[in-house]
Amino acid sequence: MASAKEIIARRAARELTDGNVVNLGIGLPTLVSSYVPESVEIILQSENGILGMGELSAPCTEDRDVINAGYQNVNIKPGAAFFDSATSFGIIRGGHVDVTILGALQVDETGTLASHIVPGRMVSGMGGAMDLVVGSKKVIVTTTHTNKEVPKLLSRVTLPVTAKNRVNLIITELAVIEVTPEGFLLREIHPDTTVEEVRRLTGANLNVSEDLKTMEV
Repeated sequence: MASAKEIIARRAARELTDGNVVNLGIGLPTLVSSYVPESVEIILQSENGILGMGELSAPCTEDRDVINAGYQNVNIKPGAAFFDSATSFGIIRGGHVDVTILGALQVDETGTLASHIVPGRMVSGMGGAMDLVVGSKKVIVTTTHTNKEVPKLLSRVTLPVTAKNRVNLIITELAVIEVTPEGFLLREIHPDTTVEEVRRLTGANLNVSEDLKTMEV
């Protein structure tokens, strides 16, 4: 049986189309690169200065000098480019990233994201999240639906905000939810759950699409 992270990463990969320039956030989103269909050619960008990044390196095949923004060893595709952080963030801030996939601590029905800090805890910083969420054409949040049954999807975030009104789609192990002007819209649901259960675990009103589909898991 697939884990929650595998379900989320596999479903997120199906949002990508030929030619997309894509940034994958630290943690769960990095798994998405392993599930992109062979028929789809994307260009992975890493904010530490790579364009044309491949999937995570298999054990014992790593090049220790080639890492992504999360310090993980990665493969490089033919024709890839390496550059400094200034150029990398010029790509991001210039609106050249088509899709950003990142994790979240909380996201609310307005598309506002909290992803970088829990007050009182030590963190390494927000990384490129603020720039990526504002600069990308489409923002996908990949996250478990709850944290120990405490909802992460809320009517309003309660943690410090990373970016306001920027999230387009949320993918969890239970559901695919679009952020619309009317709030959360449930578009897909895991075959082993129910609309009532997803509603119970969501801290905001949840509208249900008339064309509700079952997630492929």
